[in-house]
Amino acid sequence: MRRLALLLVALFIASVPQLEAASPNVVLIFVDDMGYGDIGPFGNTKVRTPNLDQFAKEGMKFTSFYATPVCSMSRACLMTGCYNARVSIPGVLFPGSKIGINAEETTVAEVLRSRGYSTICIGKWHLGHREPFLPTRHGFDTYFGIPYSNDMTIDTQHARFAKDCVFREGMTEDKARAEAIKHTVPLMRGDEVVEYPADQDTLTQRYTAETVKFIREHSAGPFFVYLPHTMVHVPLAASAEFRGKSNAGLLGDAIEELDWSVGRIMQTLKELQLDENTLVIFTSDNGAASGSAAPWRGKKGTNYEGGVREPCLMRWPGKIPAGTTCHRIAGNIDVLPTLAKIAGAPLPDRTVDGRDISSLMFDPQAAPVRDVHLYFTAAEKVQAIRMGDWKLLLTPPANAGNKKAQAKQAKARANKANNPTGPELYNLADDPAETKNVAAEHADVVAKLRQEAEQREAEILKNKRPPGRVE
Repeated sequence: MRRLALLLVALFIASVPQLEAASPNVVLIFVDDMGYGDIGPFGNTKVRTPNLDQFAKEGMKFTSFYATPVCSMSRACLMTGCYNARVSIPGVLFPGSKIGINAEETTVAEVLRSRGYSTICIGKWHLGHREPFLPTRHGFDTYFGIPYSNDMTIDTQHARFAKDCVFREGMTEDKARAEAIKHTVPLMRGDEVVEYPADQDTLTQRYTAETVKFIREHSAGPFFVYLPHTMVHVPLAASAEFRGKSNAGLLGDAIEELDWSVGRIMQTLKELQLDENTLVIFTSDNGAASGSAAPWRGKKGTNYEGGVREPCLMRWPGKIPAGTTCHRIAGNIDVLPTLAKIAGAPLPDRTVDGRDISSLMFDPQAAPVRDVHLYFTAAEKVQAIRMGDWKLLLTPPANAGNKKAQAKQAKARANKANNPTGPELYNLADDPAETKNVAAEHADVVAKLRQEAEQREAEILKNKRPPGRVE
C-alpha cells in the first residue's frame, strides 16, 4: 500500500506544471490605449494580427482582465500590485507634475532584481518624469523611451539634455527651453534626453530593436523586459514600412506594426532557444481611445467595461496550456504577486492588493483567485465594484478624457426624470454590454455591493501611502 501511495503521489506531482529551478525570463508588453476588440484574438477581423493570433493559439486568453480608465493610474497598478488610490497616483501625470512613484514603493522590477534578474524598461513610463521617479530609480538597470504620453510636451525647466542629444526639426536646446510644444516629446536614455523631438514614426521599430538587443545580450538570463509601447496613443504613428498598409487607417497601421514587433520578439526567443523558459505577457493600459472596445460598453476614460477590461494574452510553452481561455477575474494589479511567486521572490513588506494568479495560468478552470474588483476614478475614488458576475456602479461614469462628453452627461443627469443619478447594477453574465440596469429589482445585491465597496475604500484610505514629491 505504501508503494502504491508513493506512486500515486509521484504521478500527481508529474501532472502538475512545475516551476523551473532556474527562474524564467519575463517579457511584459504593455500597449497604450489598445481596446479589447482591436486585435484578432479578441474578435477584430479588419486588422491583421497574425503573430498575436499565433500567440493566442500557443497560450492563454484572459477575458476578464482589468486595468483602469487612463494611463498613469494603470501603470501604478501594474508596477506596485496595488490600486492606484493606495499609492496616491492619480489618473494622468503631466510634464508639470511634481509627483510620481514613491521611492518607498517596491516595483515589479525590484522584486525580480532581488532574484538576480537583469531588467530594462523600453517605452512609455508615465509614473513621473523627474529624476527621482524614473525607471532607473525603481528597479530597472536601463531605460529607453518617452517619459509620458506622446501628445504632451517637454518639461522646459527640468529636462536634462545629453551632450550628444539629436535635435530634430530645427530644434535647439534654447528653443526647447523657450516653449513647450504639444505632441513634441523627448526620447530618453537613462535620465537624459537623447532625441528631441522624438521621431514617433520610428518608435515601435526602435523599441523592438532595443528589446531584441537586450535579450541577445542577456540570453544567459534571467531577464525582465518591460515594454510599454507608445502606440496606439494619439498622435498615431507608424513607420514607412507599415504606413498606409492596413485596411483600418493609421490606427490599423500602428496595430499591425505592434503585431510585427511581437513576432520579432518571439522569433528572437526561439532563435536563442529561450522560448520554453520565457513567460510573455501582452496586455493594454486602458480601454480603446480610437479603436474598438467591442463587445463592451464605453471606451477609455470610463469605468464601463469597455474602458477598463483589456485584451490579455499569456504564453509559456510547457507551463501555460496552449489554446486556452480563462474567464476568471484578474488584472494588472496581479502581475507583481504572480511574478514574485514564479521567480521565488518575497512580496514587498507592505500591503499589496493583487493576488498570485499563477494557478489560473496553469489551469483556466482553477478556483477563482479573487472574486472582487474595484474600479477607481482618475480622482482616486471608488466608482464601481464587481463581485462575481455582479457589477455595481455607485455613480454614473463620465468620460474622463472628453470634457465635452462630461458636460453633456452632467447636463443629462440634471434631468432626473429621464436620467436618474442612482446606482447602476448589471449582471455581467447575462448582460455583458451593461445595457439593463437592474438595481431596482435587486436592492439586496445593491446594498451588499455598496457595503463591500465602502468597507474596502475605507481600508485603502486609512492605509493610503503618499506619492513621491519634488519641488
